Amino acid sequence: MPDGYPWILVGYFNLMRSLDNRNRPGGDINEMFMFNEAISALGLVELPLTGRKYTRTNKQNPPLLERLDWFFTSVDWTILYPDSSVSTLSMETSDHVPCIVSISTNIPKGGTFRFENYLMEHDQFLNVVQHAWSLPIPELNDMAKIIAARFKNVRRVIKAGQSHLSSLKVNISNVKSVIIFISLLEKFRDLTVQEWNFRKSLEVKLLSLLKQQRIYWKQRGTFRWVIKGDASTKIFHASATIKHRKSLITSLMDLEGNP
Repeated sequence: MPDGYPWILVGYFNLMRSLDNRNRPGGDINEMFMFNEAISALGLVELPLTGRKYTRTNKQNPPLLERLDWFFTSVDWTILYPDSSVSTLSMETSDHVPCIVSISTNIPKGGTFRFENYLMEHDQFLNVVQHAWSLPIPELNDMAKIIAARFKNVRRVIKAGQSHLSSLKVNISNVKSVIIFISLLEKFRDLTVQEWNFRKSLEVKLLSLLKQQRIYWKQRGTFRWVIKGDASTKIFHASATIKHRKSLITSLMDLEGNP
């Protein structure tokens, strides 16, 4: 498939990726290594499987359970449908567990506060931190508790401020639209001094926003990706999405492995 085309690859590969993909000791290590090498070389992104851990049984007593069914997508698919996942259904007469692929474009956001590094590029960032640090705190004798209380104030103020900030993507799009409009206007007449200066200001603003966007995605990329290229490429976006997807708890299992 050409680059830029989203696709999904599913099926019974009759191969395992690790020794954990079966409930009994065994498996060909060389086949696992070659399978994982092929997945890496092709740039495949594995969709998470929820529900049952294994997808095939030999239907004997005691049974041999294995994970032999796999679901992969391209990087472009991951960016376009970041919340795609696979869940298992109940197995009846077949020796394979039926699975259903769910496709979604949004990843739900958690309520945990995480500081965004790009906020430090805002002009008023230091003033906001200084204001939050100087807010009143309870009377405490322990210096460590005093510092902790001040950091809590800073966190609360920054968290409230983040919720009111416009999206970087929207801001970048709006600034680009105005720059394009002024450039089109220039084709029909000379710009006034005010219009010329306004476009220059927008160009400076756009560079600042793009820098913030690079910082935003660099924070979400792993160290391995950071040292290999630009922090705002599609592979970084996909990597950040996959990392977020793996951190979600979609189901719980008891000590016997039952969901």
